Amino acid sequence: MDPNFKSGSRLERVLRSGRFAVTAELNPPDSADPEDVYKAALVLSEVCDGINAVDASGAHCHMSSVAICALLTRAGYDPIYQVACRDRNRIAIQGDLLGAAAMGVRNVLCITGDDVSVGDQPEAKRVFDLDSIQLLQTAKIMRDESRFLSGRKLSTPPRLFLGAAANPFVQPFDWRPLRLAKKIAAGANFIQTQYCFDVPRLREYMTRVRDLGLHEQAFILVGVGPLRSDKAAEFMRSKVPGVFIPDAIVERLRKTPKGKKRAEGKQICIEIIQQVREIEGVAGVHVMAYRQEELVAEIVQDAGLLPRPRGNDVRIRTRTPVEQP
Repeated sequence: MDPNFKSGSRLERVLRSGRFAVTAELNPPDSADPEDVYKAALVLSEVCDGINAVDASGAHCHMSSVAICALLTRAGYDPIYQVACRDRNRIAIQGDLLGAAAMGVRNVLCITGDDVSVGDQPEAKRVFDLDSIQLLQTAKIMRDESRFLSGRKLSTPPRLFLGAAANPFVQPFDWRPLRLAKKIAAGANFIQTQYCFDVPRLREYMTRVRDLGLHEQAFILVGVGPLRSDKAAEFMRSKVPGVFIPDAIVERLRKTPKGKKRAEGKQICIEIIQQVREIEGVAGVHVMAYRQEELVAEIVQDAGLLPRPRGNDVRIRTRTPVEQP
């Protein structure tokens, strides 16, 4: 991690200041109305340091992530532009990165993307010209070497804080830290993980991450989120790729009275955040609550993560420790 690199993004400033960061997903609307984006962003902006503009997650079509970023930057927010390799080739992706940077986007999360077979239009053609590691390398070349993959020079390179995804919770466990190391070597400055419902597994993963010194090379934000009910938990762990939810959590929700399941799911999320904060090398949390932006604000507040630093309160240090506030 280059201690001198600064994209100008709020998220990077918070992380480099040593503060425990909070990001959240803005779930894209099935709408052409910009107000649908602004309403969700208004709730998240008060409690987050960066807002993820999701790129057709689960291979379902919604408003595009680059369009959401355009709206968010217009309103003065700091978006995290998710770029999936599933739908675009390298020519389109490089053009989108330049366009996003020109609009003021400073954070980019590079992901491979879910296969079309899991979405509601499985007849769509796959692209996958690049994978997530190649995408990171591409963005890093554009940023640091001021050129396209073809070698053609850029007159002005994009200033980007590059991110990648990680999943510590699925097999093979021994391989996951090594995969993370490859993404960091490719250019990842920050990491957002899949949902964490298994804190002991996360602790084992982070032990290996620390052994490899990876927590000193990139900022790791652990994914968390509330469960509406035991049925929702069963659906997620059986239908959503890469999500693992222990039996004990499902059983806890199952034993909760019907009218209190949503509150219990929220409480479980808060407890996980509090445990995650105590793990050395964790730099923040990434809150994912599908179509429940208002619940994100409640979780962040009840977990003791407010107030968020603002303006001049965020000062970048000359070195980049990943430490708790």
